[in-house]
Amino acid sequence: MKLLEHYVRGQWVSGTETGQILTDAVTGHPIASTSTKGIDFKSMIEYARNTGNPALRSLTFHERGLRLKALALHLQKHLPAFYSLSYKTGATKADSWVDIEGGIGNLFANASLRKRFPNETFCIDGESHNLGKQHTFMGTHLLVPKEGVAIHINAFNFPVWGMLEKIAVNLLAGVPAIVKPATVTSYLTEAVFKEIIASNLFPAGSLQLICGSAGNLLDWTDSQDIVTFTGSAHTGALLKKTPAILANNVPFTMEADSLNCIVLGESVQPDDPEWDLFVKEVRKEMTLKAGQRCTGVRRIFVPERHLEAMATSLQKALSQTVIGSPLHEKVRMGSLAGQTQRKEVLEQVTKLLASSQLIYGTLESIDLVDADWEKGAFISPLLLLNTKPFSQTASHEIEAFGPISTLMPYKGIEEAISLSKMGKGSLVTTIVTNQESEAKKYVLGAASHHGRILILNRDCAKESTGHGSPLPLLVHGGPGRAGGGEEMGGIRGVKHYLQRTAIQGSPTMITAITNVYQPHAQGKDPGKHPFKKYFEELQIGDQFLTAPRTITTTDIDQFADLSGDHFYAHLRETDFSGTMFENQVAHGYLIMSLAAGLFVDSYEKNPVLLNYGIDELRFTKPVYPGSEIKIRFTCKEKLIQDKRVVENPADAKRGDEIDKGIVKWLVEILDETNEITGIATILTMVAKKEQTV
Repeated sequence: MKLLEHYVRGQWVSGTETGQILTDAVTGHPIASTSTKGIDFKSMIEYARNTGNPALRSLTFHERGLRLKALALHLQKHLPAFYSLSYKTGATKADSWVDIEGGIGNLFANASLRKRFPNETFCIDGESHNLGKQHTFMGTHLLVPKEGVAIHINAFNFPVWGMLEKIAVNLLAGVPAIVKPATVTSYLTEAVFKEIIASNLFPAGSLQLICGSAGNLLDWTDSQDIVTFTGSAHTGALLKKTPAILANNVPFTMEADSLNCIVLGESVQPDDPEWDLFVKEVRKEMTLKAGQRCTGVRRIFVPERHLEAMATSLQKALSQTVIGSPLHEKVRMGSLAGQTQRKEVLEQVTKLLASSQLIYGTLESIDLVDADWEKGAFISPLLLLNTKPFSQTASHEIEAFGPISTLMPYKGIEEAISLSKMGKGSLVTTIVTNQESEAKKYVLGAASHHGRILILNRDCAKESTGHGSPLPLLVHGGPGRAGGGEEMGGIRGVKHYLQRTAIQGSPTMITAITNVYQPHAQGKDPGKHPFKKYFEELQIGDQFLTAPRTITTTDIDQFADLSGDHFYAHLRETDFSGTMFENQVAHGYLIMSLAAGLFVDSYEKNPVLLNYGIDELRFTKPVYPGSEIKIRFTCKEKLIQDKRVVENPADAKRGDEIDKGIVKWLVEILDETNEITGIATILTMVAKKEQTV
C-alpha cells in the first residue's frame, strides 16, 4: 500500500509507522496510509523561518507574482492525473473542476495582483500625511512581509482549492507556508504538492507539507507566524486556545462551516424567472460536492404563502439528480468523502429531525449508478421542512455537512432578515429578487451577520458564479460562527501576511526609504529633460521646473469656444457679485492643458510613448487673466510592465514588441506667488533602453 509522504525541510519523507488508512470514497478500496510519527515539527517551523522566509522576502512582489503565474501554467499540464485522483474523493467532474481548476485559477488571479504592487519587497499602505506647518515632517505607513511562517490547516472537502487559494496569497506576500490538509483526502493534495515542488519555481523552504496529524506544530508558533484554519467551528475554537497562540498573540484566521441561507424575495411569483433561478440554485448548492461545502445552503427561507409550491418545485428538481460513480457521464452527484463523514452527517440529520420533517430523500440505501451503497460513502439529498423556525431553532444551530438543507417560511422581509441572523454569523447569504428596494433592505439588514451577500436575479444570472463560489478578489470569510476571518480578498488578503508600520521623518528621507516621491521632498537635477530619459535612467525625485506662461483673457475665451465649456465663471461679461470669483477665471482643464505644453519636450521623438492617464487632479486656487503659471514636474514612482507575450502573430498589437514601464509624475501648477493652483499625478508609458527579445 502506498505510504503518503510529507515534504519536510526540502526532503520527501514518510512517517515511521503505517498509520491511518485512506480509502476510495466510491469503492471503499484502500488507497494509501499516512502517519506523521517521527516528524520534527519544530524543525519544520525553524526551516521555514530561517531558510524560506529570507529567500521569499528578497523577491519583489512582481517576481513572486510571476512565479505564481508560472506555477499555474505548470499545474495545468497535469490536470488528467489530478482529475483521476479527485474522482476517488467522491467528486464528480464538475466538483473536481471547482476544486482543481478553481484552485489554479486562484493562482492566476493572485499573480495578476502583482500589478497593483510596486516592484519592491515592500509597499506603502494608504496616503501619506504632512505633520508639520513647514512641510519638513511627515508620516506614512509601510508594509513588509512578516518574518515567520503561515500554517494552513485545511478541510477535507477541497483538497486542492483549499491549499492553492491560501498559498497563493502568502507566497505573493513573501511569507513561506506549511500546509496541513485534512487527512482523509490528503492523497490528492500530496499529488498536487509534488508537482509544485517539481516545478522548482519557489526558493527552498517556501513550502512544506504534512499529510496527517499536525502533532505539536502549533506549540512552536510565535508572533511573526500566521495560522489559518478551515473546518468545524468546534475544532477551530480548540486550536485557537493553543497556549503558544494565546501567549504570543499569533494571528489566527478561522473559516468555519456555517449555516448559510438563501432567501426567496417576497415579491417573487411562481411564474417569475427568479423562481426558477432560486430552485436551480438550491439544487446546485445541495448536490455540488455532495453538499460538502462550507458555503453550502443549509437554510432555505421562502414567503409563507409560497411554502407548499416551493416544496413541490424543490422536490421535483432534486428527483432529477443522478447519483453514483463520478466516472459515469450521467452522474451529477457523487459520494461523501468517506464512511466516517456519512455516519457523522446522518447523526446530525437525526438531531434535526427532532424538530423538522423529511419531505424529500431517504436515510436508507438509494439506487446508484455504477456504485455500491455498502462500499461507497453515498447519501441521498435530504430536504427537511421546519414550519416554526423561530421556536424550533435546531435548524439554525446544527449543520449536517452534506446534501442536506431545511426549508422554512417567513412573513415579511424583516422576518427573513431576523431568521438569517439566527445562524449566528455566516460565510454567505443569497437573496433572489428582482425588486431593488427589497434587495437593498435585505442587504443592509443582513450584512452585519454575513461575510458575503449575493443578489441573484434575471440580470446577473448568466454570469453569476453562484451562492457557494468565493472569488479570489473578494473577501471570503464571515463573522461569528463563521470564524471571524477574512481570507483572500485581493490586496486585503495579501496584507494579512504583511506587517504595517508607521514611519515618520522628513519628506526627503521618506522618499529615499520608500522609493516614492513625497511632496516637499528635495528634488534632483535630472541633467536633461526627464522626457528624454529611458525608463531605467529615470530616478525617483528627478525634478524639472518650467518657464512661466502668462494666462490671458483670449486664452480663456478661445478654450471656452473650443471645448464648448461656457460656464458663467469663464465669461468676461458675468456679474461676479455673490460668486466665489473676482472676475473671469481660467478653466481648470485649460490650465492643465497649458501645463502639458510647458512640461512636454516637443518636436522630436523621445522615450515617452504615450500619456497613460491622470490621477488625483485637483484645482486648488483660481487663475485669473494676467496670472503667470509654471510647472514643477517630478518623477514620483516607476511601475514595471510585463511585456505582452503573443503566441499568434495575428493577435499582436502595435507596440507589443516594445519593453516599457509606467512612470507616475507629480505635477504641481504654481502661480507667480509660488502657490499651488493645481496638482495632479500624470502617468506616461516610457520605453526601456535595453530591449529584450
